[in-house]
Amino acid sequence: MLRHEKSPGPETAGDVLSPYLHAQAGEFLRSLRLHREAGPDNDGTEEAARALRRAARRISGTLHTFRPLLDPSWAEPLRTELAWLSATLAGEHSCAARLARLLDGLQRLSGSQPVPAPRGESAAGALAVGAARAGALLDRQLTLARTRAHSAALQALGSSRFHAVADAVALLASEVPLSSSAAAYAVEVLPSAAQLAEQRLAEAVAALPLARAAHPYNAEALAQPGEAQDAPWHQVRLLLRLHRYAQEVLRTGLPHEDDDRLLRAGRALDRHRDASEAAAAAAAAARTPRIAPATAYALGVLHADQRHEVEAARFAFQQIWQPMAAVTAQVSAPTVTAPTVTAQ
Repeated sequence: MLRHEKSPGPETAGDVLSPYLHAQAGEFLRSLRLHREAGPDNDGTEEAARALRRAARRISGTLHTFRPLLDPSWAEPLRTELAWLSATLAGEHSCAARLARLLDGLQRLSGSQPVPAPRGESAAGALAVGAARAGALLDRQLTLARTRAHSAALQALGSSRFHAVADAVALLASEVPLSSSAAAYAVEVLPSAAQLAEQRLAEAVAALPLARAAHPYNAEALAQPGEAQDAPWHQVRLLLRLHRYAQEVLRTGLPHEDDDRLLRAGRALDRHRDASEAAAAAAAAARTPRIAPATAYALGVLHADQRHEVEAARFAFQQIWQPMAAVTAQVSAPTVTAPTVTAQ
C-alpha cells in the first residue's frame, strides 16, 4: 500500500479523495457507536442504522468509481463487505416499510371499486371483507420476514466478519491506501473517473422506455411482468447513486443546481423500488395456498394499485431527468475542490 504524502502546489487526486473517505469513515464509526449505545428496538437504533448504511454506501461507491486511484487488494474486498453490510442492515427496515405501505394501501382502497369483483359478490363487499383478511395475511408474512431480517442483522453485527469491516473502516478514517495514480493532479484524473460513472448512468437511462413513462399511468406497462421490466430501473437507481457520490467528491461545498435534481431523481427511483417490491409482496401473498376468494381479490386490487404507483414514480423520474439531461449535455466537467462532507 502506498502512503500518500501531500505536496505543495496544485492538489493531487489523493488530496481530494482522502478527505472525503476520511469523513465518511468517521461518519460510519460515529453511527456505529450510536447504534451500540442506543440499544435494541428504539428510534435511536433505527436512525443510527440508517446513518451507518449511508456512510457504507458512500464509501463503497467511492471505492468503486475511483478504484484506479486506490490499492486494489484493499479496496475491492472492503467494497464487497460494505455492500454486504448495507444490504443486511436494510432488510429489517425494508420489511417494516413494505408492510406499512401495503396496509395503508389496503385502507385507502377498501372503499373503492377499481376492478370487477369475484362472481356473485359486490365489489365493495368483497374488498371490505378481503382487505381485512389480506392485511392479516400480509402482517403475518412480513412480520416473520422482519423478525428474520432483525436476527440476521444482529448476527451480522456480532460476527467476526463485521468486526473485520469495522477495523478496515477505522484504518480508513486515518489513512487511505492509495495507488501511485493518486499522485497525479486531481483535475487530470478525478473528473474523468466521475464522467465515466455519469456516462454509464446516461447509457442505462437511454435504454429505459422513457417515452412510455411520459404518462403517469400506463396500461401497456401494467400488462407486462413486473420483475422483468423493473430490473433496468433498479440498475439506474444504483448508477444514479454512484454518479451522485462521485459529484460529492468533486464539488462538495460548492452548491450546484443539479445536486437538488439528482436528489429528487433518486427519491423518485426510491419510490419506484418501494412500490415494485410492495407489488411483488402482494403477488406473493396472493399465491398462498387455500386463501379465500375475497382475500385473493383484495390482494389483486392492491397489486394493481402498487403497479400504478410504479408507473407514477417512472413518470416523476422522467419529468425530472429529461430537462436535467438536456442541461448536463451543455455543461463542462465540474471544478475539483477539497471536500467538507456531510452525509445525506
